[in-house]
Amino acid sequence: MKENERPNPLNDYLFVKYMGEEGDEEQLLAFLNVVLQKTGRNANLVKIITDRQIPAKIEGAKASVLDVRAVINDRTKVNIEVQLRAVGNMDKRSLYYWSCEYSKGIHAGDNYNKLPQVVVINILGAEFLPIDEVHSSFHLWEDEHKDFMLTDVLEMHFIDMVKFRRLKEKDIEGNPLHRWLAFFDKNTNENTLKKIITMEPAIEKAMWKIGNVLQDEDMLRIYESREMAAMDYNSGMDHALNKGKQEGILIGKQEGILIGKQEGILIGVQKIQRQYVLKLAQAGKTVAEIAEFTGLPAETVKNILIASA
Repeated sequence: MKENERPNPLNDYLFVKYMGEEGDEEQLLAFLNVVLQKTGRNANLVKIITDRQIPAKIEGAKASVLDVRAVINDRTKVNIEVQLRAVGNMDKRSLYYWSCEYSKGIHAGDNYNKLPQVVVINILGAEFLPIDEVHSSFHLWEDEHKDFMLTDVLEMHFIDMVKFRRLKEKDIEGNPLHRWLAFFDKNTNENTLKKIITMEPAIEKAMWKIGNVLQDEDMLRIYESREMAAMDYNSGMDHALNKGKQEGILIGKQEGILIGKQEGILIGVQKIQRQYVLKLAQAGKTVAEIAEFTGLPAETVKNILIASA
């Protein structure tokens, strides 16, 4: 990490270190209450679940390691996921994570009333929903009677960092969520950070934990490797998109029709994606790691590797 460079609080490894380990209850509880106030919930107690592994149950899904798992108020389960890349299918991925937590709440012979409420919070680094709100929440509502909720066992939040950064005026003084999102944004200036920590002791503790973690050389190395992987992925996908468009336009022109141009762009992008998958495989990455870096289903990665063998 460069001298005087601020660490990225949304680095997945670092996020777990200051939000998802025993001893992080103060900052986790504070953040959860800021998010959950949108839906009228309030967390008085939080217990962090340190086992974050959820085995893959469907073909093409990653063996999920959830970022942060917790239980609030002795019963409600919470899962926080940080996803900075545009991996697609965030709705389905989020429902999958929810279902894993929900189904873990009951065993053979148990009564259904033992099934827990599950809240999923997604912090996104790429735009997903075609609405203006930075923070959106979802439940199961009746289609015509919009005020009738079928059940409160499902609650899903999406927090869009791109839309937050785009805000011309961020309400640091009056909006506690804006304070947390400004903290998450590694580009927030030093003066704003100083103001934030005077208003939010939990954020000050999170910043202290980050500094403490990165003093360890092994942890710093892991943090930097995750940052480098993210930069390599973004650079590779930008190159793939630009080159894919160029090749696709050429293919489309050769077809001589508009649809050929559109299909050509797709073919070009797919070609570059294949090249990127093969490059990662040559570097020794596993199928699961390649799927994680590229956002492609594991089955698609396998097929590319088999076809290129």
